[in-house]
Amino acid sequence: MKASLTLGKVSDFLGLGIFTTLKDLFTGKLEKEDFKNFLRKFIVPLASIFLFLGMWHLGAKSLYNIEAEFKIEKALQDQGQVAADALKACIASGDSSCQPNTLPSPAQVWESFQSLLRDHNIISADKAAFIEKTAALNEKRIAAGKDPIVYTGRPSFVDQIFRSLQTVFAGFFLALLIAVPLGVFIGLSPTLKSAFNWFIQIFKPVSPVVWYLLVFMIVKTVLIGSTEDSSFTISFISVGLCSMWATLVNTAMGVSTVDKDFINVAKVLKLGTFQKIFKVVLPSSLPLIFTGLKITLSVAWMVLIAIELLAQSPGLGLFVWEEFQNGANDSNAKIIVAMFAIGIIGFLLDRIMLSIQNWISFDKQDAI
Repeated sequence: MKASLTLGKVSDFLGLGIFTTLKDLFTGKLEKEDFKNFLRKFIVPLASIFLFLGMWHLGAKSLYNIEAEFKIEKALQDQGQVAADALKACIASGDSSCQPNTLPSPAQVWESFQSLLRDHNIISADKAAFIEKTAALNEKRIAAGKDPIVYTGRPSFVDQIFRSLQTVFAGFFLALLIAVPLGVFIGLSPTLKSAFNWFIQIFKPVSPVVWYLLVFMIVKTVLIGSTEDSSFTISFISVGLCSMWATLVNTAMGVSTVDKDFINVAKVLKLGTFQKIFKVVLPSSLPLIFTGLKITLSVAWMVLIAIELLAQSPGLGLFVWEEFQNGANDSNAKIIVAMFAIGIIGFLLDRIMLSIQNWISFDKQDAI
């Protein structure tokens, strides 16, 4: 009973109440009036997933056949019938050296996903063995005031996912630290609003590429002569500056639209400026502030890929670019795996933000 309640609380907190509904269905506790709602929220999305996979498979097969026919026809024109027949036989055999390099099928993407997980296990084992091997030597180096020897092997796909998450959360918290206080002061002061309006309107639409270049100019000068890897610093600052605008605008709007009666009560109670902000203004503005934070986190996750690519930071952005440049037979499938990873993580981040908002705010919202 306690485990059932815990599952329900967890699924509701994550915005995944469908699992509770599914449990009720199998235990016979689902009310009849909820059955249509269950069909709409579970069966219809499930059917649409299978439809999507079927269309993807047929589309990939069609593109495969088009490119295969083109390659065979080109071989016939350039090298003759013998070469065309040999290429046709090679393609039919499944030999990776002659396969058309086009949109991968769902099965190929799944195979690449499993391959990436196997690579992660191998790399993790190598890293653990290296750490164990160098542990005694590193203790001596640290005792002597020297830097320890670190593992410099290539990161796995899973490692790159965690690096991207570190970057996006660092950028998100930077955006929060800049945008929320500034938005509060702009919302409270019409003078500050007029002073900063031009700044917001000009810099809000600036491309993430331009933000990256600006941050790169500054950071490389600040860290000149340093041996520290600056790619992470450049990446998270660029992400933060590029994504903070929704939070800034929503915070300012939320603060400026606080009910005047609340402000008057604060004056009657003779609350100080910071007491008024933390006890009246911020609680009343939380719904709009969290809407801005949700957008900021979504934007940060989207622009992260381009910024990591430019900064050569070992995350998902660099992974996608390296696979595109690699051009191997499984590169396209690995890019699709990365695309799904990016989308699923973005979805989970949005649900987590929505759950936190519903947890601490009086204004409850449903996910789209």
